[in-house]
Amino acid sequence: MSWIQRWDPEDDTFWEEEGERVARRNLVFSILSEHIGFSIWTLWSVMVLFMGPEYGIDPAGKFFLVSMATLVGAVVRVPYTFAVARFGGRNWTIIAASALLVPTTAAFIVMEPGTSYTTFMVCALLTGVGGGNFASSMTNINSFFPLRKKGWALGLNAGGGNIGVPVVQLAGLAVIGAGGGPRVLLGVYIPFILVSAVCAALFMDNLATVKNDTGAAKEAVRDPHTWIMAFLYIGTFGSFIGYSFAFGLVLQTQFGRTPLQAASITFIGPLLGSLIRPVGGRLADKFGGARITLWNFVGMGAATGVVVIASMRESLALFVAAFVVLFVLTGLGNGSTYKMIPGIFQAKALQKGLEGEAAAAYGRRLSGASMGLIGAVGALGGLGINLAFRQSFQTVGSGTGAFVAFLAFYAACFCVTWAVYLRRTAAPEAAEPHAEAKPQLTYAEV
Repeated sequence: MSWIQRWDPEDDTFWEEEGERVARRNLVFSILSEHIGFSIWTLWSVMVLFMGPEYGIDPAGKFFLVSMATLVGAVVRVPYTFAVARFGGRNWTIIAASALLVPTTAAFIVMEPGTSYTTFMVCALLTGVGGGNFASSMTNINSFFPLRKKGWALGLNAGGGNIGVPVVQLAGLAVIGAGGGPRVLLGVYIPFILVSAVCAALFMDNLATVKNDTGAAKEAVRDPHTWIMAFLYIGTFGSFIGYSFAFGLVLQTQFGRTPLQAASITFIGPLLGSLIRPVGGRLADKFGGARITLWNFVGMGAATGVVVIASMRESLALFVAAFVVLFVLTGLGNGSTYKMIPGIFQAKALQKGLEGEAAAAYGRRLSGASMGLIGAVGALGGLGINLAFRQSFQTVGSGTGAFVAFLAFYAACFCVTWAVYLRRTAAPEAAEPHAEAKPQLTYAEV
């Protein structure tokens, strides 16, 4: 097994001579594994498009199926986060990738009319393990890169993983268009799961310096910034994953699209949202994650307002265009919010009087411990979105009521971002003569 005993990415000499090369290699194969994990997690967003009247499941039942996959994916993110330090990043990636064979094979066996709803529900629940791959992958990659590179690295890692959503939807479109059944799609993914597990075994590394820190976990739980960032992440990633699961169903249920018509549109939003995520991280590196996140929520609110208008007017073209813009903004916000996490704890370290490697170590310790919790809570936003759609369609026959609720939530996210991270943009010392000589990092810069 490949265990690296010394790892100090904040040391410029170490980083340039050997660290960057190793970190980039691990990033590439982390992205591959997470990509497949996202595809399997969101598998049922495609499976429900295959489920015509012969399956005997109404739209409310389909929304509930995809909700359960979202729920499990959110819950397992917590243990997956701590598994990296327990087993090693490489070792756990092998285990997590191999585990994806279980839900894929199970769905392959039972996916046909006449199968009970309970059986489909169990299969949907099993796909949730794919959602856990994100937490372990992000925690692992966070340890490989220095603070100044984390926004871009975490954005690439998450964005490459998120692309698994539109890819499985595109694969579903190809299968539907070719007249194939759902088992064809499932059969395609089994060898790719095996490839990701083998690549992790051959090309990834374990960092011996990464340890589970019970004290850090408890401190992260007690720190209000963990829960504030979890709230904001509900608004960004929760929206991305929730809309990814629901978009095709909304098009079918509200606008009467056929499975092929829905599948031909569904992938566009998740694809663009995934591709833009590294840009969100890069912008956060340059301008500060809090600033980018704040204005991103303004954009999300505006796009949601247009979606509400399109929904009320039953304008499919306007609805799809605004929804795609909303997807892009969720991806941008995903990158900026996740970049804020290590920056926030770095700022807290400097405020405590720590400097240099001591401050960096504190930031890594707390940000690593909090990422799993933030990712888990954020993913629960996807559950809320699908349940909101289910209730809205049952109550008023359209998704308009759900979108109005989402608009109110984005307004709350904007207020929280401004009040906590941008209302005071300078540390108290900034008013002192020569304060710029002191190492300070304000929350506006995170």
